[in-house]
Amino acid sequence: MTCLFDSEVTIDWDFDYMHLYERCVDAALTAENCPYETCVSLLVTDDEGIRQINKDTRSIDKATDVLSFPMLNYNAPSDFSAAEEESDSFDPESGELILGDIVLSADRIREQAEAYGHDIQREYAFLIVHSMLHLCGYDHMEDDDRILMEERQEIIMESLYNDFPKLAVD
Repeated sequence: MTCLFDSEVTIDWDFDYMHLYERCVDAALTAENCPYETCVSLLVTDDEGIRQINKDTRSIDKATDVLSFPMLNYNAPSDFSAAEEESDSFDPESGELILGDIVLSADRIREQAEAYGHDIQREYAFLIVHSMLHLCGYDHMEDDDRILMEERQEIIMESLYNDFPKLAVD
């Protein structure tokens, strides 16, 4: 598993955000039974940076907390069989399945952690898990899909609680 990381902002969080990122990716892929070694990239930016990316890629001129850019077209959530059908799904050098890209707003992570009354570490992890599910083919546009995605998020977050107690919600 390769977890690429880049930041356009200074990160002054009091936890090992790289280790947590890797654990969230691993927990999501384990829960979703991904049969491949994978590559995921994460960019942490600010509200202006994510607003610009949102505008450029989705024509939505608005900041958001997270953007997900899956590389696969799924027949169903976590049906990784489509990867074999798409010739450019795998990195030719590493052989890893290229799942996609995640973009997070550090500004929104701080704001939402405060608004929801929990730790920045939990908000960061939650947004990565949420985005990983998008990279695995989940969506939340319809109620049934939203319910399924929320159930998967909760299962994955619970799997992380023992290693990261601050992720638990009181």
